Amino acid sequence: MSRTDLPAPPKKPARRRPALPDAHRDALADFLEALRVEAGLARSTLAAYRADLETFLAFATARGARAPGRIRAAHIVDWLADRRDHSLAEATVARGLAAVRMFLRHLTREGRIAKDPSALIAAPNLRQSLPRMLAVDEVERLLEAPLGTGWRPERDRALLEVLYACGARVSEAVGLRTNEIEPSLRVLRLTGKGSKTRIVPLGARAKTALESWMSAGRARLPGAARSAHVFLTKSGRPMTRLDAWRVVKAAAARAGLPTTISPHTLRHSFATHMVEGGADLRSVQEMLGHASIRTTEVYTHLDTGHVTSLHRLYHPRA
Repeated sequence: MSRTDLPAPPKKPARRRPALPDAHRDALADFLEALRVEAGLARSTLAAYRADLETFLAFATARGARAPGRIRAAHIVDWLADRRDHSLAEATVARGLAAVRMFLRHLTREGRIAKDPSALIAAPNLRQSLPRMLAVDEVERLLEAPLGTGWRPERDRALLEVLYACGARVSEAVGLRTNEIEPSLRVLRLTGKGSKTRIVPLGARAKTALESWMSAGRARLPGAARSAHVFLTKSGRPMTRLDAWRVVKAAAARAGLPTTISPHTLRHSFATHMVEGGADLRSVQEMLGHASIRTTEVYTHLDTGHVTSLHRLYHPRA
């Protein structure tokens, strides 16, 4: 049988959206548009909110709540229980509740419903799952792993240095453009979630690695002069998130570190090392691009011994 005679692989069916009453559909569309315009959320985030809320509204509709004003706290409680009965992770259940809360608060503010039925429902008490952190000497081994000369080790060294020196998300690193580098000021302009930009410091070693890549290795790639992106592949196209993951994992293997290490491991290590070195949470929050200080607190899991030693060193009555 020739290759052309083989049947085409079956297409993955698209997710079927539940049929909702017009009142729910209109309210949901208004809420998502408000998030897009006012909060500047990314499309992937908006899609996640839509999926959770469509599921909830279909559940409430099936139980008689065919308009937002008919939704009661019991509908929300039953929906959360139903999700747990289907063995969904507690974090997924909590995310769904957060989406419902935001939706109903928006409708209350807009005067579309009289009161928020989710106001008295307590959020699940979640234990934060912390990513692995590298010790300083492990970071050194990882950053020094790309050996030799040529465009590839120069690029990999620069990428790893940027991920750690700036605490950049992998999407921010691979999306970095040449006009967002300020070498004289030793800063980068990163574009994060919701297309929000921030200025982050660039350490001396990261600056050196980035300058070496930009002036030597990158210039040898085809189409580099026409590309606005800093990090490129052999063919001259911009690196993807997957490309960056492969660089980190290859460096981890070469350095004798677990290959479960990811770009986010470097971001987490950056934040933890900054706090352990004495940086205040607000400064770290700005560098990480977190909208809320509560998100940054996840990155401050200082061990008890370290906290105790700091207390003894600095507290006047220790």
